[in-house]
Amino acid sequence: MARVPLPWMRSSVMLAIDISLSMRVSDVKPTRIAAAQEAAKSFLLELPKNIEVGLVTFAGSGQVAQRMTLDREALITSIDGIQMQMGTAIGNGIVLCLAELFPDQGIQLDDFDNPSTRYGRSLDQKEKKPVKDFTPVAPGSYDSAAIILLSDGRRTTGVDTLEAAKMAADRGVRIYVIGLGTVDGDVPTPDGLAIYMQLDEPTLREVARMTAGEYHHAGTAETLRSVYQNLGSRVQVLTRETEMSGVVTLISAVFAIAAGVLSFVWFGRAG
Repeated sequence: MARVPLPWMRSSVMLAIDISLSMRVSDVKPTRIAAAQEAAKSFLLELPKNIEVGLVTFAGSGQVAQRMTLDREALITSIDGIQMQMGTAIGNGIVLCLAELFPDQGIQLDDFDNPSTRYGRSLDQKEKKPVKDFTPVAPGSYDSAAIILLSDGRRTTGVDTLEAAKMAADRGVRIYVIGLGTVDGDVPTPDGLAIYMQLDEPTLREVARMTAGEYHHAGTAETLRSVYQNLGSRVQVLTRETEMSGVVTLISAVFAIAAGVLSFVWFGRAG
């Protein structure tokens, strides 16, 4: 066994971005939402062109802002067009990402008994498919997709965050979580009205842990860009523990054949 750098096999990445009203505040310059938009766009430009990316936004509900595509310009347009709303339904964002990654499984927000999940669905959503049975797999074992989730608060409505994380874990999808802004304390909004916002780090860390992903806190725009840059590099190359016995055997065989050929050339015999 050996740890070697290999291309990451993930072919799809879902970006899930919090667009709650608290993203207007300016503790992360120039504002949280502006910093998130710029960092996400830079991330897109650094990704290999053969990796599909989709965009889900969530506030009081969730919506698919851009289905998975290789078209970076379409994604950037969707990111620039983000409109903030009230509420924070982190679980809805995760469920919508899973619905996009596994379209044949019939995952629907309507299946959850919460009125807030009935809104914000994509206008071009296809006819509902029956729920498909599946066998849970080990967390982090699905190598074809990942979710990068950014939030600056805590769930206020919608699907329970950890219930949604369990759905991702059962499907082997890693969630890389970015906690944006202040961990605790009062933060003024742009209109001068003070609102209390506290980043729910324990829950966000648990989402990452349950899905074998990672949690990163970004308190500044520079840190946020660094986090996205790091994740972009991780998408391209991942060090894995790989079985090397086959490779070693092949190399040994090549050397043996080469030795035989040289022996025949130099001495007129193969031994």
